[in-house]
Amino acid sequence: MLFSLDKNLFKRVPDLKIGIIVYENIVVGDSPSMLKGRLEYFQETVRTDLDERPVDEYEGVKEWRSIFRDLGIDPKRYRPSHEALLRRISNGKDLPFIHSAADVNNFFSLQYDMPVGIYDGHALNDYIKIRLGQEEEAMEGLNGRMNNMEGKLAGFDKRGPFGSPIVDAARTMTTTDTTNAVQIFYIPPSLPQDEAEQLLQAASNMFIQLHSGSNSIYLLDQNKTNFQHAPH
Repeated sequence: MLFSLDKNLFKRVPDLKIGIIVYENIVVGDSPSMLKGRLEYFQETVRTDLDERPVDEYEGVKEWRSIFRDLGIDPKRYRPSHEALLRRISNGKDLPFIHSAADVNNFFSLQYDMPVGIYDGHALNDYIKIRLGQEEEAMEGLNGRMNNMEGKLAGFDKRGPFGSPIVDAARTMTTTDTTNAVQIFYIPPSLPQDEAEQLLQAASNMFIQLHSGSNSIYLLDQNKTNFQHAPH
């Protein structure tokens, strides 16, 4: 499978970085008590922090709002997914426990202050390209609505858009039957390359500890806009 990042995006966001982790032969199930405990503790920590500063002042929120504006996306109308998680917590709502893959993905979004998506690898077709959506490109989202992706940053495969830093598609969602998964990190451009690589390694290590299997890590940026992934 070929992973690529559209070079035209660098005209608007020169230091854009996209992290991709491929997991194979994993076992997804109910989240262990350790992960649930860490999520609950992290949510309480966020609530305490939100008493001191609003969601708007989180560095990752400010940076991704700025990126959205640079890409021509209205951040007031379309919120980055990690901001949506923070706002849910700030409104006193707990994040629901779904399954281990989705729950640890939410944990990464909060911990690293960036949008992170995870997708069923067997539902992805042929390639993954990160680009802006074109006219009439749309996807049925996990929010239950048909989402117009024109002009929005998103991941595309042969069938069309499947995920974005705003909303993900229903057709590629992970379940307890998922054995291969692809995780996409929308990394803040301000994060240096070496720190981005360390982040991806730490995240993949934790994921493998929870799900077994194997992993491959790729970082797309101006220096390397495409990778060919060969299944293990």
